[in-house]
This record gives sequence, structure tokens and C-alpha cells, in this order.
Amino acid sequence: MMTNQIKELIQASISTKQQVLENEKLLQLVNTVTDIIVTAFKNGNSVYFCGNGGSAADAQHLAAEFSGRFYKDRKALPAEALHCNTSYLTAVANDYSFDLIYARLIQGLGKPGDILIGLSTSGNSKNIVQAFEMAREKNMVTVGFTGETGGNMKASSDHLINIPSTDTPRIQESHMLLGHIICQLVEERYFSLQTSEGGL
Repeated sequence: MMTNQIKELIQASISTKQQVLENEKLLQLVNTVTDIIVTAFKNGNSVYFCGNGGSAADAQHLAAEFSGRFYKDRKALPAEALHCNTSYLTAVANDYSFDLIYARLIQGLGKPGDILIGLSTSGNSKNIVQAFEMAREKNMVTVGFTGETGGNMKASSDHLINIPSTDTPRIQESHMLLGHIICQLVEERYFSLQTSEGGL
């Protein structure tokens, strides 16, 4: 029956998230990344996101949680997804290479202490790997959201959030789960810190 397949797919998503829940190392990494982002915002730095396809949509979604709002009615935070300027994107992809679309933006925008978060289920997206390499040259912090192996991004990620799965939809669902958790915790910690320091 069709409903059985639906239940199996829901269960597959739950099972992947259950593995995430039981992975203490991964949970601690989420906490670490949260603290790093809070520190970056406190220091006046920005957080940039990049991805391809569905992961580009997820990157844009997470950036909006910072620059817009998550739960709190508060000031905007400096976060942006790098693929939103279609004129830039198509010009660089056409004139240079699609592999360079994110690296060139980081070359132009990135500052020491900024954070680049790249989402790739395989971890092998060339344009994200090259952006991470450029980010390192700019003394930025790189955070990879990938699948189980980390792929080629593993070597260029300062912090690797690798979901224990090889199934693209399940990986993306967990990326958004952990991404939302990070956004919520950053918002809570950063603005409680600002309030305690009289910065709001």
C-alpha cells in the first residue's frame, strides 16, 4: 500500500535523526559551531552560506533565519547566502567557471574572522571546496555540512557536521534540523549576551 511506503520514508528520516541524537561528538560539534558563530557576530564579523540545488535553498533559508529572525524580535544579524545575485552568478559561471562562483565572492567579501558555511550532501561540490580554500586564505572559519564521509570538503573544513547517512534527502532533512538548532541557540546566546552587556 502507498501509505506503507510513506510510513517507511518517515521512519527512514526518524532513524537518521535518531543516529544524530545518539552521536555525542556530533552534538558537541553543533554546540561548538554555535559558540563560534556567536563570537563572530560579537566581533562584527559575517556568516556566509553556500550550496547547490536543494542545499542552496537550505543555505538561503538558514541565512534568512539570522538576517531576518528566528524566534526573537531583535536586530538583524549579518548573514547572507552567496548565490542570490543571479547577474553575478551567471556572469562568473559563463566567463570563468561554475566552480569559481563562490570562491570569487569570498575573495571579494571575506574578512578574517568571518564564517563560511557550505552545505553539500556528498561533500564533493567543487565550487564549495574552492570557496573553502579561498576562505582559509582569508583567515575565515569554514563549517561543512555534509553526509557521512565528508567527501572532499572534509580536508578543507575547520568544523565538519557530517550526517551519518548516504541518502541525499535524509542528509538534507538533518542539515535543516541541526541548522535550525544552531540558529535558535545563536539567537538565544547572542542576544542574552547583548542584554547582559547592555548592548541592545
